[in-house]
Amino acid sequence: MDPRSLLNEQQLDAVTVTGGATLVLAGPGSGKTRVLTHRIAYLIDQMGIPPYRILAVTFTNKAANEMKKRLESMVPERAQSVWLGTFHSICVKILRREARYLPVDSNFTIYDVDDQAALIKNILKDLNLNDKLYRPGAIQETISRAKNEMIMPKQYNIRTSRDAKIQEIYERYQANLRACNAMDFDDLLLSALSLLYENDDVREKYAARFEHVLVDEFQDTNQIQYELVRLLSSVHKNLFVVGDEDQSIYRWRGADYRNVLRFEEDYGNFNKVLLEQNYRSTQKVLDLARSIIDQNHHRTPKALFTERGSGSLIRFYNAEDDRDEADYVVRTIQSEIRKGTSPASFAIMYRMNSQSRMLEEAFMKAGIPYRLVGAQRFYGRREVKDVIAFLRLVYNPKDEVSIRRVINVPPRKIGDKSVEKLAEVARLTESSLGDVLQELGVLGSQSEIWGALDRSAAPIHQFARLMVGWLEIKDKVSLPDLFDRILLDVEYQEYLQDGSEEEVIDRWGNVQELRRQAFEFEELGLTALLENLALVSDQDTIAEKLDSPTLLTLHAAKGLEFDRVFIIGLDDGVLPHNRSFEDEEEMAEERRLFYVGITRARDQLYLVRAERRSMFGSYEIQFPSRFFKDVPDELVQMDSPQRSSTQRGYDRWERGSYRNGSGRSRRNQEDLFFESWDEKVTTTHTWKSANTNRENRVGNTGHAAILPQQSDAPQREKKTEPTYRAGMKVKHPSFGEGMILNVRLEGDGEETLDIFFSELKQQKKLAASFVKLEILH
Repeated sequence: MDPRSLLNEQQLDAVTVTGGATLVLAGPGSGKTRVLTHRIAYLIDQMGIPPYRILAVTFTNKAANEMKKRLESMVPERAQSVWLGTFHSICVKILRREARYLPVDSNFTIYDVDDQAALIKNILKDLNLNDKLYRPGAIQETISRAKNEMIMPKQYNIRTSRDAKIQEIYERYQANLRACNAMDFDDLLLSALSLLYENDDVREKYAARFEHVLVDEFQDTNQIQYELVRLLSSVHKNLFVVGDEDQSIYRWRGADYRNVLRFEEDYGNFNKVLLEQNYRSTQKVLDLARSIIDQNHHRTPKALFTERGSGSLIRFYNAEDDRDEADYVVRTIQSEIRKGTSPASFAIMYRMNSQSRMLEEAFMKAGIPYRLVGAQRFYGRREVKDVIAFLRLVYNPKDEVSIRRVINVPPRKIGDKSVEKLAEVARLTESSLGDVLQELGVLGSQSEIWGALDRSAAPIHQFARLMVGWLEIKDKVSLPDLFDRILLDVEYQEYLQDGSEEEVIDRWGNVQELRRQAFEFEELGLTALLENLALVSDQDTIAEKLDSPTLLTLHAAKGLEFDRVFIIGLDDGVLPHNRSFEDEEEMAEERRLFYVGITRARDQLYLVRAERRSMFGSYEIQFPSRFFKDVPDELVQMDSPQRSSTQRGYDRWERGSYRNGSGRSRRNQEDLFFESWDEKVTTTHTWKSANTNRENRVGNTGHAAILPQQSDAPQREKKTEPTYRAGMKVKHPSFGEGMILNVRLEGDGEETLDIFFSELKQQKKLAASFVKLEILH
C-alpha cells in the first residue's frame, strides 16, 4: 500500500521515517490517527515488520477501536496480531500473563471508582473513623495521587496525625484489594511498571518482542506511563510518539505535558515532525486559537493552516446574567434549526458541570431535546452495576465488593449486621467471604459456619447455594446462558418492577443492552467481557448519532468536533478558574483548555459570558475572562443583546463603575484591559466598530451610557457613606462566615465588597444591595 497519494507532505514524513525515536507534534485536526494507522501499515507492508512485534498504545477504547477498523481495511488479516489498546488494557494483558509474579491470581477483578469507594467505606467502618472527617472520595483521590507518584503505603509521607491515619487506610486498602483478588485502575499501571522494573526476564521478553512502540496522545502521559513505554522500547529503541503539548488538559489526574520536553532530552538524536495542516476548522477559528495559545511558554510554536477557507467571524455575546446566557444559546440554535441546520451540529461547552443547569432549563422550556455528556453513565446505573457484580463474583469468588453489593439483591433479609457476621467468620477462619459462602453453599446446616451465623444462616445459605450453582456451570455453558441463568435464579426482572412503567422499561432495557454485549463476547468469554466493561471510559460511551445539541464540559470535548460550538462562562474565575490565579502552571492549563474548546469548531464559534452569575443562591458580579485580552478585534463580531429596560438598569454598576473598583488585587494590571473591554462590549454588530463611535456613546467616566431617561429600573436611595468597612466579620446565608477585605462605594451609591469566606476558602466580590449579610464583629 503506497501512502503517498493519501497523505500530505508533513504526514508522509512522519509515516515513512526510518526508525529510532520520533516525536510527531500534531496540531488539532491535523490527522494524527491517520498518521498512526498509516505508520503501522507502512511498518507491516513496506518494512516487513511482523504485526505481533508492533505495540500501539492509545488513551481510550474509542480511539483504539477506530484504529483497529482502519488497520483492518489497510492490512487485512494481519491487523489482529498488532498489540493495540489503551495503556490499561495493555497492562492487564501483561499482568494476566505474568500473574505468577504478582500477589493476585490471573483472574483478578478490576475495581472501578465505585468499588474503590465501597472498599474505603468498609475500612473506615473497621477503624471507627468518621466518614465526614475522612471523606471516602478525598481518601480515594489521595491514594490515587500517591500511586501516580509511585508512592506506596510504606513510603507515604507522615507529617500530621491525619497523615498517619491516611497511611493506615492506604495500607489496609492495598491489603483488602489483595484479599479480594482485585486491582484498581492505578494498580494496573503501577504493577506493570514494578514488574518490568524488578524482573529482568519479563522486561527483556516484552522489550525484545516489541520492535516498534507507538504512542498516541503522548502529552497526556503521566510519569508511570512514560516509564512504561521507555522500558518496553528499551531493546530496539524504535519509539514513535504523537502528541501536542498545547492540548494537555489533564494535569489534575497526573498528565504531564513536560513528558514531551523530557522525550527531547532523553532521546537526543530523534526525529521531529510537525503536523500543521488542519482539516477541521476555518482559518479564523485557527487564528483565534493561535492568539490564545501563543501566550503559553515551554511549547513548540505551530502555524496551523487550512484549505477550508477563511470562514465566518467568531461571534461574541455579553449576557446580562447566566439565564440570559442560556437563553441566547437556545435562541440562536432555534433560529439556525429553522433555517435547516441539523440540531446535532451544535455543541455547548463549559468549564464546570454545574453550568449545564441553566442550559438544560432553557432547552426544556424551548422544547428542544438535548444530550448531556457527563450525566449518569450507562455503566454507572444501579441495575447495570448489579448484573456486572453478579458476573464478577462468578468470575472471581474472592471479590468482596461485588459480594457485598448483591448478597441482598433482590432483598432476602440479609442486612449489614448479617454481612458483618459473615465477614467476622471469614476473618476468624482466615478465609475470604467467597470461600465462606462456597462452604456454606455446599454443606449447608452441616457446616460449622451455619451455627456461627445464627438467624442469618438461612437467608445467607439461600444466596450461597445460588452462587455455588453458578460456579459449577460457568465453564460448561455459554456466556449468554450464564447471564440468563443468574437473572432467572434471582428473579431480577421481577425485582425491577418497582417504579413507574417508564422507569421499569428503561431499567430492563439497560439489562438487555448488557445482555446484548454478552452475546458479542460469547466467543471471547467472561474474562474479556468483564475486562471490556471495567476499562470503558466516559468518552467511549458518548453516542455517535443523536439528532440533538450536545452539552459537555471542555475536558469531555477532547477528541470531538462539531460544526457549531458555543463556549459559555467566559468570566474570570470560571474560565480561567479562580484556582489558577496564583499558579502559573494552572493558568497555562486553563489556557490550553480554552484552546481545546476553540479547536473543536468546524465552521462557527460562539463565545459567551455573563455580567452576573447565580452563585449559591445570590447573584455575583463577574469580570470578563482575561483571555479576551488576547483576542484580535478583527476576528470577532458582536451579537446584539435583547434586554428589557429593567435589565438595562443594571448596566450602571455592572458594565460601568464596578470595573474601576480598587478591591481587585490585579486592578493596576487590568485597568487598561477593562477600559478597552468597555469599548468592545457594545450593541454594535462588529467587534472592531465598537471603537469607532465611542465618543457618541460615553460620557466623562469613559463608560457606556447608562439608564435612559424613562426607565422601569428599580430605584434606590444614593448612599454617601458605606454601611460596611474593611476588617468586619460578616455572615452570608449561603457562604457562611467571612471577613471584608475591601469596600468600594460606587458612583451610584452601590457598595461593592471583597469578602474572604473561611468555609469556602475563596474570595468573592458581592454587591451589598443584592445580599443579606449579618454583621458579626
